[in-house]
Amino acid sequence: MNLHNIFTVYLKELKDTLRDRRSLMSMIIIPTFVMPALTFGVGKIAAGVVNKAREETPAVMIVGGDDSPGVAAALRQDKKLKVVPTAADWKQQISDKKVRAAVLIPVGFEAGLKAGAADAVVIYNYDGELKSGFAVSELEKFFRDLREQTVTARLAERALPATLVKPFDLRRENVAAPEKVGGNLLGGIVPYIIIILCFTGAMYPAMDLTAGEKERGTMETLLCSPVARVDLVLGKFLMVLTGSLSAMLLSLTSMGLSATFAGFMFSSGGGAAKLAAAAHQAGAAGSAMPMIDPFGLLGVVAMVLPVSVFFSAVIFTVALFAKSYKEAQSYVAPMIFLIIMPAVVGMLPGIDLNARLALVPILNLSLVCKEMLSGIWHWNYIALIFGSSCVYAAIALTLAVKMFNREDVIFRA
Repeated sequence: MNLHNIFTVYLKELKDTLRDRRSLMSMIIIPTFVMPALTFGVGKIAAGVVNKAREETPAVMIVGGDDSPGVAAALRQDKKLKVVPTAADWKQQISDKKVRAAVLIPVGFEAGLKAGAADAVVIYNYDGELKSGFAVSELEKFFRDLREQTVTARLAERALPATLVKPFDLRRENVAAPEKVGGNLLGGIVPYIIIILCFTGAMYPAMDLTAGEKERGTMETLLCSPVARVDLVLGKFLMVLTGSLSAMLLSLTSMGLSATFAGFMFSSGGGAAKLAAAAHQAGAAGSAMPMIDPFGLLGVVAMVLPVSVFFSAVIFTVALFAKSYKEAQSYVAPMIFLIIMPAVVGMLPGIDLNARLALVPILNLSLVCKEMLSGIWHWNYIALIFGSSCVYAAIALTLAVKMFNREDVIFRA
């Protein structure tokens, strides 16, 4: 193995890659501009849709209630609800999203309230539909308030204090640091994005340096050069690794700058007060903008390094079997599902890091990154995961070198 030859091959492949538009798209353009724009753009659109749905006055129907005029009148006067005339097909109208919800007021409800025992009120909705959910929330709030008013009135009639049925208040207060709260919120998403970017960043350079060269007929010329094959494969591998790491680091940098800029914009012009009020209404404590431990982010980058080596070597090896760039795409593209599944499992609640899961590739990275971004450092698991990832990466790289030395793979008919 000659380091000078490896570096020469690497520089040659780097120069060729920077001239290729497809590789530039996967390594620089998409991670730096497209991914952050999609992430924050989708988030902003989703927030706008939710806010618009929340501001809309939901249309609801009252089913029954002819003998409870007081309750029906109070519902119609509620400014947060739009009571529309009841139709015979009210269930179908809810399913068709023409009406958001309907409330069934049982016979004798108002009289039952005065007597001290009333039948249950039933709210019909479209389960899982956003605007229907908001309508249900408003209806439930209305009847909760009605229940409390009824209890208070009865206590007042008997000269009893209201604290008799509500002897104390209950409130929540966050004790976790903002970094832990932000890490808990974003800890599953950030590793997921990093894993996907590491894979896609390595995918196009690997296919171009193997199947692409076969298709262009330059592989034979390269193999005729007075350079050992191990030097050739390591030089090409370093180029693939550069693509993987570049995609990940550029995306993190771009997203970090975008988040900082967004935080600065929100903190000026009264935006911070609005965000704080929104967070208070949602029951959140601390800052409105999620924060993550910066040292945890550095730890994530360090843990990703052997995984990126693993991805680069595996993709390089698989693409080496293809005879054309298109064939390589058909081999490599389905592999992304094998990458996504463990990363998604790591985002699920209740999946905690342990010694067994620390040996599962990709899943272990997702779990430990979630912990580190929250400021929690399990050094024994970190060492186990980093060590096992290095072993998997070494095995994959050894396999890549072995396959590159096989004539039946390089010149597969």
